[in-house]
Amino acid sequence: MNRAGRPGGVRRNRDADWNAWPVADYLAENYRHLHPCDIGVICHHSAFYRQFAPGSIGRSLEFGAGPNLYPLMLASAASRHIDALEPSTANVGYLRDQLARGPDDSWQAFYTLCRELDPGLPETPAEALARVRIVPGDADDIPEGAYDLSSMNFVAESVTEDFAEVTALCAAFVRSVRPGGYLVASFMERMPSYRIGAGPPWPACPVDADAVGSVFAPLTAELKINRLAKDRTLPEYGDTGVLLMTARRPDS
Repeated sequence: MNRAGRPGGVRRNRDADWNAWPVADYLAENYRHLHPCDIGVICHHSAFYRQFAPGSIGRSLEFGAGPNLYPLMLASAASRHIDALEPSTANVGYLRDQLARGPDDSWQAFYTLCRELDPGLPETPAEALARVRIVPGDADDIPEGAYDLSSMNFVAESVTEDFAEVTALCAAFVRSVRPGGYLVASFMERMPSYRIGAGPPWPACPVDADAVGSVFAPLTAELKINRLAKDRTLPEYGDTGVLLMTARRPDS
């Protein structure tokens, strides 16, 4: 049996139908209210972004954006141009809708916190998202070294049960920035394959701080990993918390 309790082998990224990702259920479970987990991630990422003067980052990437808008908003003070890379047609549709007509009202609480922590952000969420370009595609579509900064949130460990594939996705994430470029990321800690609502199980690979460190230490410099305690206000996905990472791609 595999981790989700089904007969057969380990499921990889290509084995899941990401075009059928349940956007509405996912948002309802995770992002219609500001949870302690979100506050922790936003505080960590805001501190990372505050090291940059407004507009000093030419191009940044959100690696596997999904329908989560606050990482895109957080980048908008430092970054002049933000690419949201996303393979799922369901998520791309949501992102396009949000950029076209303005973000859902539920994102305002997230943005209020983001702006309290980083006053360099634009006045409104819509202004922040005006810097975003949606890029349908996956890790194979990213030119190496194309970005000054890349962000990845709950992606590599949440799309495959194969740790080798997690490692490959993290390596592609590092390669997306130029030498000396900046990296910020978050990971679900020890989360097995999971369900959204009453839907089918989605593949995931349980990782801890040692596993994340083993992946990034050979590829990066200035690596830092912190941890948030498990958020009991979220649905039970089997995780034990959140891991937060910053690093740089070495200059050579």
